[in-house]
Amino acid sequence: MIREIYPHIYLNEIPLPHNPLKTLNSYIVLSGDRPLILDTGFDLEVCKAAFMEGVEELQIDLQKTDLVLSHMHVDHTGLADFLVERGCQVYIGEKDGILLNNYRTSPGLIMGELNKVLNLGQEMNSTEKAVFDITPKKPLAYTPLNEGDCLETGLYQWEVINIPGHSPGHIGLYERRHKLFLGGDHILNEITPNITFFHYKIDSLGNFIRSLEKIRRYDIEQVFPAHRSLIANHRQRIDELIAHHQERLVEIAEILRDGKKTVGQTAAKMHWELRYNSWDDFPLAQKWFASGEAMAHLEHLVHKGDVRRVNHGGEAYYELIN
Repeated sequence: MIREIYPHIYLNEIPLPHNPLKTLNSYIVLSGDRPLILDTGFDLEVCKAAFMEGVEELQIDLQKTDLVLSHMHVDHTGLADFLVERGCQVYIGEKDGILLNNYRTSPGLIMGELNKVLNLGQEMNSTEKAVFDITPKKPLAYTPLNEGDCLETGLYQWEVINIPGHSPGHIGLYERRHKLFLGGDHILNEITPNITFFHYKIDSLGNFIRSLEKIRRYDIEQVFPAHRSLIANHRQRIDELIAHHQERLVEIAEILRDGKKTVGQTAAKMHWELRYNSWDDFPLAQKWFASGEAMAHLEHLVHKGDVRRVNHGGEAYYELIN
């Protein structure tokens, strides 16, 4: 279903099957000579059908269209190859463009360390495999974007803002005159963006909080997020997100008070708003996302100097320093 949510800006809701996010908000800006589309959905027929229904309803010529990918995750980039083949010019933040193509050609470069640390010891079911296996294997042809770059679409001039955290190279598009922000997964209503571990040298949570504080200073009247409802008061929502992660950090410190823990042991003791009776009941995909978020918080505490990472018998443990 597509609808105009602001003059010349349309929301195309793309279904995300077998995914708790339910839908992706793909935005289409129709002003000026070249339409601009933000994000795509999975490379699945149901996503493609919904995406193309909106394109056809708005009579968009894909050969004269710019596609911006807010970040590397497959629910945002899945149809990029399909759209390149139909003539779209694709843009993505420089860091995430490199990561995306590394992931496409060698997933272990991105996921291997986290998988090794988690050692979850169970198989994905067929539905989970379908969702995890829909990443194309060839590099994507794209133009990299960096902070300060500008994309003009008639009435609107979109400034590229670097907002690392949810991914290392996440970008947003800010329209200064109209006070609009196309924010991807950076600020979400009703749910919190997943912040996961990428590399020991990257403080994902610290980057996310700094990016939230950065966007908090911008004059914004409307945030167009990638999932759930639009956001009018971005500062209030940012404060809520920061408070949520501060509570998580306190929770993890309490978990570590009775001794060192692995990532999996820590995640199993954390409170998750999922409808399962115990950690053992979590599907593997949900364990993977929850553990990745637990590890991002643990590594943030390591970067702050509150927690140390130690190795015992080839396995990483975390313990409080004081």
